[in-house]
Amino acid sequence: MDEMKKLNLLEELLDLEEGTLVPDMELADIDEYDSMAKLSLIVMMDDEFGVQLTGDMIKKFVTVADILEHMQEGEA
Repeated sequence: MDEMKKLNLLEELLDLEEGTLVPDMELADIDEYDSMAKLSLIVMMDDEFGVQLTGDMIKKFVTVADILEHMQEGEA
């Protein structure tokens, strides 16, 4: 899956308009990235990429690129 499709998945998860997210965007600047979004991210990562996320892993995410990197690990 290419980066654009991954960004689109995240935008859908966060209920954002397509084209809103860029890899270097800080998660703290995204109002929609709240506790419910983090839970949805855990489910989506497992379903779509077979990646098991923990709360500690999510706490380390600073930018959208950090999430994209974990998506890529699931594809390897």
